[in-house]
Amino acid sequence: MVVTMLKGKLHQGRVTHCELEYEGSCAIDTRLLEAAGILPFEQIQIYNVDNGERFTTYAIEGEAGSGIISVNGAAAHKAAVGHRVIICAYAQMDAAEAREFTPDLVYLDAGNRIIRTGHGIPVQAA
Repeated sequence: MVVTMLKGKLHQGRVTHCELEYEGSCAIDTRLLEAAGILPFEQIQIYNVDNGERFTTYAIEGEAGSGIISVNGAAAHKAAVGHRVIICAYAQMDAAEAREFTPDLVYLDAGNRIIRTGHGIPVQAA
């Protein structure tokens, strides 16, 4: 059996640019990509906390240290500058590997600076 697992996540990033006429994709500060283990051209899911939009695109490198998160091309209709987004990448693996795997979780402040990292999420209380 193969399962799809969360591989890396940028949590509560802020959209800094929306470029409708750009080729497409999502430009992300290279340091943020590295921290979350997301590769250039890797498929990502973007979840817009402010309007509920959820969409698929791919990551491209943004200037290191800039904090850029630019939603480009047609996806620019699904976000606006300042919107809070969660960016996730997933990986497929066999069930045994999945039981041992931990994702790279990166938590950001309003300036897209890393405030903490982790590899798990606490159990949600009822």
